[in-house]
Amino acid sequence: MTKLKVYEYPHPILKQKAQRVEKIDDDLRKFLDDMLETMYEEVGVGLAAPQVGVSKRIVVIDAEQEKDEQGNKRGNPMYLVNPEIIWRSDEMVCGEEGCLSVPDQRAEVERNAKVRVHYWDYDGVEREILADDFLAIVIQHELDHLDGILYIDRISRLKRNMLLKKLKKYRENLAHEE
Repeated sequence: MTKLKVYEYPHPILKQKAQRVEKIDDDLRKFLDDMLETMYEEVGVGLAAPQVGVSKRIVVIDAEQEKDEQGNKRGNPMYLVNPEIIWRSDEMVCGEEGCLSVPDQRAEVERNAKVRVHYWDYDGVEREILADDFLAIVIQHELDHLDGILYIDRISRLKRNMLLKKLKKYRENLAHEE
């Protein structure tokens, strides 16, 4: 498997609406495997194709990771191709979110408590899932990426400006360390 490059804010691909996938074949499955491996190596729970420079409606998620004997985190990986939220609960929840494309930053984001999602899986089988709690938040976060939306677009301007200043400082510190 190949570790992919994760694109960071403000890269323009992160603001594009991703295109539908036309077919699920071996090339796509290899890309899904590479995305999942990249997500694990970057210590994430979800990754959308635009985050690795591919403007396609593809997401990988593993919201149930636990470390094994070798210290590798694995759980219950999900592959969502052309995912679409077909129902949202009226109940809302607020949780702290981070993003591999906005490194080392976190903010409280309000999301629907439950969502029903229609998608195709790794093998091209049409599926639906009713997600709640942490999985619902992760799915909404990742599906936002497919529409060019980052979690920082869902917080107040004041909080976003503060977060972006901290991100700038984080990057300056990284540059000084190199």
